[in-house]
Amino acid sequence: MVWAATTGTFTPANDFEGVHITVFDAISLFDLSGKKALITGSSQGIGFALAKGLASAGAAVIINGRDVAKLERAAKSLQGDGVEVHQLAFDATDHAAVAAAVNGFEATVGPINILINNAGMQHRTPLEDFDPVMFEKLLATNVSSVFNVGQAVARHMIGRGQGKIINIASVQTLLARPGIAPYTATKGAVGNLTKGMATDWARHGLQVNAIAPGYFDTPLNAALVADDTFTEWLEKRTPAGRWGNVDELVGAAIYLSARASSFVNGHILYVDGGITASL
Repeated sequence: MVWAATTGTFTPANDFEGVHITVFDAISLFDLSGKKALITGSSQGIGFALAKGLASAGAAVIINGRDVAKLERAAKSLQGDGVEVHQLAFDATDHAAVAAAVNGFEATVGPINILINNAGMQHRTPLEDFDPVMFEKLLATNVSSVFNVGQAVARHMIGRGQGKIINIASVQTLLARPGIAPYTATKGAVGNLTKGMATDWARHGLQVNAIAPGYFDTPLNAALVADDTFTEWLEKRTPAGRWGNVDELVGAAIYLSARASSFVNGHILYVDGGITASL
């Protein structure tokens, strides 16, 4: 290989004749400047942390939730940090409402380049006592929302020939624990829906992947964080020996949102302190 300093490329030689490698500036691979990112369920917890994280890489963020007051507080907090913020209030489980909100934003503000499907819920009850109404609510919140928002946004991305979709899965995409069987089922579905989305949409220039968080200190896990017995178990079970901090998901989200992951598709990235790697 012959390095051509003036062009930033390798010139093929010898056995590599016909190979062309472009060398990019490493920082630019993760630059999200000029992009708009929609994060569902982003008024608090993981979604809010991911909104801040993508904004730090240059993206304008579109925060979403059903509680308008909470959404307004989150927007003001982000604006205080100098972030370009848009608010898009809709119920991710309502297919028609999602389509109307996404189509309206695309028509009046501009393209949604990145989507993070983060909206979700948990409900802990022994399976034999699990309320079927709650089972249906889990399916709608954790699975139907991914389909609804993913489809609405992808239809626009397909027309542009590019786009990034990240679905928030879980260690429960791979593992189960007592008392959360329906949640485990929904997160398994998110993992496979991610693969299906990638299979259908990669040919249109989209990259669809998932981030599977381990146990993070979030409002969704507040009861577990407050449980000393569970925390002691978790610290022993997790090779890293601790709960995760939501900021530790930002790097994975930026990577999967950026040009750096241009040939990564249908992948589930576990960010879990090693819990899925060990017995």
